[in-house]
Amino acid sequence: MGREKEAKEDGKTTDKVIKLSNELAGDTAKSTKSRAKTRNGQVQKKQVKPPQAEMLKSPNSNREPEDSDFTTKKKGVKRKLIKDEPAEAPTSDTLNSNKKRRQHLVKEENEAPKKRTKKKAEQFISRHGVKKEEEEQRVSKASKKTKDEIKEARLLKIKKKEEEEQNRWRWWEEAKYEDGVKWRFLEHKGPYFPPEYQPLPDKVHFYYNGKPVKLSLAAEEVAVFFSQMLDHEYTTKKVFQENFFKDWRQEMTDEERLLIRHLEKCDFGEIHAMHKAKVEERKNMSKQDKLILKEANQKIIEEYGYCLLDHHKERIGNFKIEPPGLFRGRGEHPKQGMLKKRIQPEDVIINCSKEASTPVAPAGHRWKEVRHDNSVTWLASWTENIQGAIKYVMLNANSKLKGEKDWEKYEVARKLKTCVDAIRKQYLTDMKSREMRVRQRAVALYFIDKLALRAGNEKEEGETADTVGCCSLRVEHITLHKELDGNTCVVEFDFLGKDSIRYYNKVPVISKVFKNLKLFMESKDPGDELFDRLNTTLMNKHLSALMPGLTAKVFRTYNASITLQQQLKELTSGSDNEVEKLLSYNRANRAVAILCNHQRAPPKTFEQSMANLQTKIDGRKEQLALAKTELKQAKKDAKTKDNSDSKLTKLVERKKAAVKRCEDQLLKLEVQATDREENKQIALGTSKLNYLDPRISVAWCKKMGIPIEKIYNKSQRDKFAWAIEMTEEDFEF
Repeated sequence: MGREKEAKEDGKTTDKVIKLSNELAGDTAKSTKSRAKTRNGQVQKKQVKPPQAEMLKSPNSNREPEDSDFTTKKKGVKRKLIKDEPAEAPTSDTLNSNKKRRQHLVKEENEAPKKRTKKKAEQFISRHGVKKEEEEQRVSKASKKTKDEIKEARLLKIKKKEEEEQNRWRWWEEAKYEDGVKWRFLEHKGPYFPPEYQPLPDKVHFYYNGKPVKLSLAAEEVAVFFSQMLDHEYTTKKVFQENFFKDWRQEMTDEERLLIRHLEKCDFGEIHAMHKAKVEERKNMSKQDKLILKEANQKIIEEYGYCLLDHHKERIGNFKIEPPGLFRGRGEHPKQGMLKKRIQPEDVIINCSKEASTPVAPAGHRWKEVRHDNSVTWLASWTENIQGAIKYVMLNANSKLKGEKDWEKYEVARKLKTCVDAIRKQYLTDMKSREMRVRQRAVALYFIDKLALRAGNEKEEGETADTVGCCSLRVEHITLHKELDGNTCVVEFDFLGKDSIRYYNKVPVISKVFKNLKLFMESKDPGDELFDRLNTTLMNKHLSALMPGLTAKVFRTYNASITLQQQLKELTSGSDNEVEKLLSYNRANRAVAILCNHQRAPPKTFEQSMANLQTKIDGRKEQLALAKTELKQAKKDAKTKDNSDSKLTKLVERKKAAVKRCEDQLLKLEVQATDREENKQIALGTSKLNYLDPRISVAWCKKMGIPIEKIYNKSQRDKFAWAIEMTEEDFEF
């Protein structure tokens, strides 16, 4: 009995000691882990053991191997224990061979467990102190190296930017070509075609009336287009569904058409689920996979995304042929849902120099035609099947051809300033003409000038959405009010403009215009044309006679640019800080966007983003209140004590700086909130890129000391490089 009792005590003692040793090893691993870093200063990732490794572990996994010389691996830490370890952590073999020593350990553990654990920890640190210092030095070197690398990368970026500036083609400083000539040499690789359709996997099915149906390749591809859009509201619209089903049936085989007769019996669920899974997979791609994809795209850009224009390398804007899909349109477009067919090389016309290498068509194909026309700026063209519109491959916005076109456009608008008063006087006189044609032209020009309305283009009935411009207004689009909202002679406009954007406005007009409109509307039905003796062609012909190059669009550009310049003068003060000046600029730009009816739907995340911004504002207000309280206390302490105390004086200065910093940050956030709220339904980008002379913005930036980067992003600065280079702060539109 005594031996059995002694054996039990031996077993308990052994287990306690081994448990203590394991706990210490665990603490050691944690301590080492906190110091373990990669050469870049990043903490090493946790190494996850495969399931096979877990299965091979001993059932008694909390015990260490009994070999006196062993290695343990835990969370990326490798530790080597040698034979001459201190006696405080003996092995089971040592305890079995030395009974007295075992009894001493049990007694020590019962009397002072905390003291013993602390002692062992101190001994471990003393043993590994050198390693710790070495690790800290290694991490310090890695951090220093990382900082050096960051500095080197920054310098490399600056150097690259300087090289870009030096190599930039300063075409605006060269002599212009004779009229009609756009280039003298043009070479490119042709457009990039989208990849061919890949069939669905065998496990993904399309169902009709509850039964799986194997579609032909052409019909399956169109079914996939519809499946990918099931989350979008387009697929709920009757017009979209009808147009899609009609075009889809045309792609089916005779057998498929006999079977598939009703869209509501079609089940695209599995195809849609596959599409969503692919989207999620792309979102969750690893950095390595993203890098591979980026490199592949870059190779495509390097091959197809550049051309040689007059022996200068220029970037092509839209070098990729648009892939097939379902037409969406804007607003309530009557053709939404129709199939945009795949463009083949046989549909494409190539334009390049005679002496240049002609682009090679994809294998098994040939081009529709190869031209050598240097009076146009496009590189390739084709006709799309939905609206019969011609699509073009053009150079990028920062190219010579685009920049030159912009410059000419704004110069024509500036010339209008010299004769606009005479033109206005002329159309006011024409409103009393005996010819109805002249009167209608005069009133239409009044609206184009004062309201920046588009002239409108003629189109065949039912071919596109029911959008109109000034010259194509119908009687139903305007309502006359002799008095409204305290104003007399008010015209109420309500029609769909470009891209099916609604134009709604109530405008007080002069009595001449009001009387003429009443005359034009007499004996007409709501669907009749308001200006029945006028069209866009006749309007532009009349305008070109008044000034070379003048069209209705030039009035829109002129009024937009002159409005920006006037608004900037009225809203901006040199005493404002940078944030306030930028708010004034956006407000001036907004006035132009409202004039040109550049609207947008509020972003879906608008309410949430505003709530997040308000939370930041509230938090900043609390910080400001706390900073003011601390400043008040610091001033109070400084008054009660000796004024010569430099520490208190410095403390007061620091608290003042903190208050000032909080005030600036709060102002910035509040201005940002105001700007977002005012811009939620206004699109500022359209007018900034297409209707506002960039030299106005550049001159304003130079005059107000605002970095041009605050107004134009990188691509916009490249687009308007000619304006940035040539404009001084005294520029007047």
